[in-house]
Amino acid sequence: MRKQVFYMQVQETNKMGIRPVFPLLMSMAFPPMLSMLIQALYNIVDSMFVAQIGEHALTAVSLAFPIQTLIIACAVGIGVGVNSYIARKLGEKKQDEANSAVLHGLLLALVGSLLFILLGIFGIPAFFKMFTSDALIYEEACAYTYICVFFCFGCFFHICIEKVFQSTGKMIFPMAIQAIGAIINIILDPIMIFGWFGFPALGVQGAAIATVIAQITSMAMSFFVLLSREHDVKVDVKHFHFHMDCIKKILAVGVPNACMNALNSFLVMGLNTILIGFSNAAVAVFGIYFKLQTFVFMPASGLTQGAMPLMGYNYGAGYHQRLHEALKYAISVTGIIMLCGCLLFEIFPTQLLGLFDANAEMMNIGVPALRIIGISFIPATFGFILPTLFQAMGLGLQSLIIFLLRQLIITLPLAFLFANWFGLYGIWVCFILAETTAAIVAYLLYLRIRKTDPILSRNWEAA
Repeated sequence: MRKQVFYMQVQETNKMGIRPVFPLLMSMAFPPMLSMLIQALYNIVDSMFVAQIGEHALTAVSLAFPIQTLIIACAVGIGVGVNSYIARKLGEKKQDEANSAVLHGLLLALVGSLLFILLGIFGIPAFFKMFTSDALIYEEACAYTYICVFFCFGCFFHICIEKVFQSTGKMIFPMAIQAIGAIINIILDPIMIFGWFGFPALGVQGAAIATVIAQITSMAMSFFVLLSREHDVKVDVKHFHFHMDCIKKILAVGVPNACMNALNSFLVMGLNTILIGFSNAAVAVFGIYFKLQTFVFMPASGLTQGAMPLMGYNYGAGYHQRLHEALKYAISVTGIIMLCGCLLFEIFPTQLLGLFDANAEMMNIGVPALRIIGISFIPATFGFILPTLFQAMGLGLQSLIIFLLRQLIITLPLAFLFANWFGLYGIWVCFILAETTAAIVAYLLYLRIRKTDPILSRNWEAA
């Protein structure tokens, strides 16, 4: 009875429905933005250490990057589906359904990790044979990826629980857990790679071991916080009943989101296929770019993590004006982040490449690459935020359309054509064309939804 009263009080005083929108958005967004910045720093430091082994090691890790991205994409997809579902159910004052989503999400995380382990057993050697005939690069890429895939359960579980916390507006726990994991990773990287303090020097395998240790640590901490404290949702194993309808609704948002994020993997694989025809250095440069762009995109992604539950709750509660304000502020802040990233790539490309011990060939390729691709960050603002709104409303398909345009439909086909016509410069220009087109389509979809949706249409009339 006491627990029931507690949840009724939570529903009546949920901060996402009563506090001023901009400070609330920033208070919810800042922790994930900070943790994502730390994660981005890890990505860069990790590649800096690997680059010290040699260009072959950096190329091997760059070829493995799509598989790592695919694992994270599926884990985040499940987590986002849970996040959106819980936030909407809390807004609708349906506490039992929000509670049930936690265990359904964890079950999906378990299934996802097992599927990747099975795929890894049979698919990793064939995957890398498609991209390289260099025996050393092939061997190191396989060794690195086997470790990441076989221990991917740490990634799946900690991301799922992180999204549960975020769905209720609690951002400190995910920030702290992710930050601690990234810091552990940064500390262990040189120890495992170079053999410090008596450890054997494991090279790229050491980088993979450091990664999975950090992920498993984050998973253990996530479970501890989830099970040892009171939250706006709870894990109720005793009264749990499996509902396929809950799974379907989580996956209705989660699968499109996973596909959206997985497009990065297919994009990287496709572009690596094109770039390897130019040189190994071109593949290494593209790998460096993807690490560097996380320093821009991850803070923006952190903002969407704060915005999504806020949008989802107010959409579910029918608070159309608060939903509109959240959208406006999210676009403004993301635009500032993207502008800063663009300026960074335009002004300091040489210094950024120098962090990875880039040789003369890599500099010749990389400086114009960063400057051209950096322009695409500006239109990417809308490609980040409008799909977040669609996901918060449960419209996963619309989000998928935008990400398909950004990552696959435009970029890859044009890259194949432009590589033949304009060389490497043509490949980099494709990023600008893709982000601009996706931004225009996202805005047109938003206008269409806004005219017909019963919540957003009130916003349209008020405007």
